Amino acid sequence: MNNEEGTTLIPADKATGESRSSLISNFSNLDGVFLFFFCMITDYSIILLIKGGHLSGTSSYQSLVQSTFGFPGFLILSGLQFLYPFIAMISYNITTGDTLTKVFQRIPGVGPDHILAERHFVILLSTILFTMPLSLYRNIEKLGKVSFLSMVLTLTILVIVVIRAATLGPQIIPTENAWAFAKWNAIQAVGVMSFAFICHHNSFLIYGSLEQPTLANWSRVTHVSVGSALIVSAVFAVAGYSTFTGYTQGDIFENYCRNDNLATFGRFCFGLSIITTFPLECFVTREVSDAFLSRDLSRAEHVSITLLIVAVCTAISLAYDCLGVVLELNGVVSATPLIFIIPSACFLKLSPGPWFQSENLIPIALILIGVFVMITGLIMTGLYPQDCSHGVEMFYCADANVSVTVPPRNYGSFIQTTSVCGARQLRLPL
Repeated sequence: MNNEEGTTLIPADKATGESRSSLISNFSNLDGVFLFFFCMITDYSIILLIKGGHLSGTSSYQSLVQSTFGFPGFLILSGLQFLYPFIAMISYNITTGDTLTKVFQRIPGVGPDHILAERHFVILLSTILFTMPLSLYRNIEKLGKVSFLSMVLTLTILVIVVIRAATLGPQIIPTENAWAFAKWNAIQAVGVMSFAFICHHNSFLIYGSLEQPTLANWSRVTHVSVGSALIVSAVFAVAGYSTFTGYTQGDIFENYCRNDNLATFGRFCFGLSIITTFPLECFVTREVSDAFLSRDLSRAEHVSITLLIVAVCTAISLAYDCLGVVLELNGVVSATPLIFIIPSACFLKLSPGPWFQSENLIPIALILIGVFVMITGLIMTGLYPQDCSHGVEMFYCADANVSVTVPPRNYGSFIQTTSVCGARQLRLPL
């Protein structure tokens, strides 16, 4: 695998890695339209960002903003660039704890009271054995093979979700108006998409790692990466939502029953994929610290900062376990400005001639859309946060030995509970 091929995988994995669960719980027909146009916007703004670097003669996101908006702009961007991957790492740990505990419980002798079924222990274990050592790499190119592994795992999970859509989906009664064209909270999905598709905070790093870092090569890498992320994310969203409709959780694997062996294998792949994606975000947070010091970190500083970042992320993820809210807040607060507002604002200021010329109309529109998504998304997330049923078996699962969620009152004239293996099916009158 050459340099260019390896770095093509990184942004693609970055997008698909987070979208596989986060997009599904906020899905409607209108959201499908949003997803398509959002990918076009992401593709455009990533290329626009590198164009801004060419116009300003800079080679990093932070230096681009500093040359355009001075030190205040540099501080704002640095805060956002640090906050986004930092919160992303918290969400990765939450997902690891939610996912791998269910995997371990399928091991004979490991019950709900076993230490391997304790999310805090699993998070600490995965941090010490995997995410911390991988995060200590200093060169992002060395993560190319790790990113490739994560991409393979993503495709494996995709196959599992599609299979379960065909086998489990018909046994779960859809919620009322499950396939309405638009829902009142559709705008929340845009915040989640922002979280899922952002690659801007590490775009200059990836651009610099190309064998031939030209705008033409970068455009090709971006088109392939974002295009593949769109396809995978769309299939995930449609297959996952069609299976569970309105009962879909922020983490899709929270919806599958504990005794589903295929879903257990999917959980294992999902957890491993998340673990291998974690170091990419840690790399970016460390680069922000490097930029503040205005020099390369010594080995001792590199290790110390990495340990501090990972330790704080782990501590927060141990204390909070609701994934959906974390994804939405990170999307609207951190990702939306990095995708919509800042690249467009830099390009407008660096572009010669008046603002209202034809080539500037799209950047102006992106700024207005970004501001709208931020304000509306924050309000919607605060007023209508996603449900969080961490560690609770869903009501349609047949295992009566575990606590289960209760179906909503409007579920219909009957509840259908089912063994995902198809062994039995009960219809209980209300």
